[in-house]
Amino acid sequence: MNNEKVITAHDLTKTFGDFTAVDKISFEVKKGEIFGFLGANGAGKTTAMRMLCGLSLPTSGLATVAGYDVYKQTELIKKSIGYMSQRFSLYEDLTIRENIRFYGGIYGLTDRELKEKTEVLVKQLHLEGEVKSLVKSLPLGWKQKLAFSIAIVHDPAIVFLDEPTGGVDPITRREFWNMIYAASDRGITIFVTTHYMDEAEYCNRVSIMVDGRIEALDTPAKLKQTYNAATMNEVFLQLARKANRTGDQLE
Repeated sequence: MNNEKVITAHDLTKTFGDFTAVDKISFEVKKGEIFGFLGANGAGKTTAMRMLCGLSLPTSGLATVAGYDVYKQTELIKKSIGYMSQRFSLYEDLTIRENIRFYGGIYGLTDRELKEKTEVLVKQLHLEGEVKSLVKSLPLGWKQKLAFSIAIVHDPAIVFLDEPTGGVDPITRREFWNMIYAASDRGITIFVTTHYMDEAEYCNRVSIMVDGRIEALDTPAKLKQTYNAATMNEVFLQLARKANRTGDQLE
């Protein structure tokens, strides 16, 4: 990790009528950093992530992602990032190879690059004998690892991971995080949301949103020290108790 800033936000705000979903958040993320973006349901983290991914225009404030402006250069942002969510990342009725080709094509890879990337990806995941299998036939853990590999197949500057390990067993979650570390070592910035507080311990730094604002931002060790907590779960609970919003409010 170096000091190059790949995400900057200053007073970034998003309102929907009279409701302020994201309230003047400011932070920076460095190249190769694993940045945890936490908050209870309704805290505003999904809305913030949508703005950073170029999917939703801010109401006010400033932000750049991979050097591009979130107001004027959203298409360039989309080409510079990868994205993976728990809810939807792969087409289950396509084969492994077809999913790689589909997403690689969206990311602008040439046929030659696609062939090379497919061979490397399949070998890394030990799926050589499964490339013609439908994705829906894979266990959940393998689907998640495949989805992550596809999300970074084009070597993006940043990959956004929205609760990527939801529902998988602890061993598979640990294997998944080994893949995250490897991507970080290659210089890819990891921007991750998670509900597993043990995963927050794996991040270089963690921000915690409460009611649309960033209530805390630091390394896991310093956050635990600041809040006199033994675990990140204790830190999170202390801050989450301050929330006035309910989980069914706009996220």
